[in-house]
Amino acid sequence: MLKYLMPAAAGAALLVTTALPAAAADLYEPPVITYEPEPVPVYGGWYLRGHLGMSNQRVKSLYNVLFDDMGPDNNFAVVDKNFESGPTFGVGAGYQINDYLRLDGIVEYRGEVGFHGLDTWVDDDGNNRFNNYTGKKSEWLLMANAYADLGDFGGFVPYVGAGIGASRVTIHSFRDAGIDPSGAPTLAYADAASKWNLAWALHAGVGFKATDRMTIDLGYSFVNLGDGQTGDIVTYDGQNLIDNPMHFRDITSHDFKLGVRYALN
Repeated sequence: MLKYLMPAAAGAALLVTTALPAAAADLYEPPVITYEPEPVPVYGGWYLRGHLGMSNQRVKSLYNVLFDDMGPDNNFAVVDKNFESGPTFGVGAGYQINDYLRLDGIVEYRGEVGFHGLDTWVDDDGNNRFNNYTGKKSEWLLMANAYADLGDFGGFVPYVGAGIGASRVTIHSFRDAGIDPSGAPTLAYADAASKWNLAWALHAGVGFKATDRMTIDLGYSFVNLGDGQTGDIVTYDGQNLIDNPMHFRDITSHDFKLGVRYALN
């Protein structure tokens, strides 16, 4: 009996010894380690932009050569000089230099707005007089801008910026109507005229990344448009003082805009 048990035990031991490495191999699988290179930041990219907005304009002062004839006793004062609000439309192209700096150039048409003005004075006989002004104004604005993006906060990117360029201010339909104490009307008009100026602007706003390529832009700009002027003022009875335009000095505007920027790459 013993002679049969010894070979059986030896065979069983050999079988167990052979099976142990196979079982161990089935229980342990070494992890597969893969190495991915860190993403390299991609800077730069062209974009197109467009915006619609509303202007809120002011003029610092009015001037006409006849104002020089007014002395201290005339109590001359311009008591009203207001522009109405108007639409703005702009298109342009820009380049995103990095995550924090971008440049662009725009062409903007600033739609027609009405003007209302009033001056009062006392003539040499002590009678109260006035002039009531009306007119219309529009501009073309060409501007190069630089912006600093201040960081990405959940897709919202606030920014500040500045721009410099040129404005073409056009004033037309200018009318000057007054009534003297006797009730006689004083009426005058001026032809349309345009003037090119150095223009500059300060910007602030926030962009929202709607998609990887499209950003919705809500912005504010303070714009200095320079000066404007009419043609020579002519009375309705035909009298004309040469070199007699009405000057609109230092026109500024608070603009609010809604725009879109679309990245091309």
